[in-house]
Amino acid sequence: MRAKSFSGLLAVSVLLAAIPVFAHHSVVAEFDQAKEAVVKGTLTKVLWSNPHVYFYMVAPDASGKQVEYRFQSGTPLNFHKAGVKKEDFQVGDTVTVTYSPSKDGTMTYGWMKMIKYSDGHVFVYRVGSE
Repeated sequence: MRAKSFSGLLAVSVLLAAIPVFAHHSVVAEFDQAKEAVVKGTLTKVLWSNPHVYFYMVAPDASGKQVEYRFQSGTPLNFHKAGVKKEDFQVGDTVTVTYSPSKDGTMTYGWMKMIKYSDGHVFVYRVGSE
């Protein structure tokens, strides 16, 4: 009886440990990689955490109203491997972001493909194992 209890507990533990793997999504499942949009604005927040880095910015729409944008990107480890640090993204910086918009049509949420800083340097994020 004790062996059955242990094996049942082990099976439940393995299933619970695997939940995060199933919860992760691919870039192409959420973002339309066939479409591309560009927006220039001011960084308002950077969330440097696993499993994704998020960038927030405000930019004027066609009428001049300030609109908040949110961009998802890869992991901090992938940025680190590319030589990019959290400190490279400063709140208040003016940047231009090229992104793939959300598949649900929300143009203010997307997958960051490239960011161009006001000094002209560019960081291109290539989708790898996301």
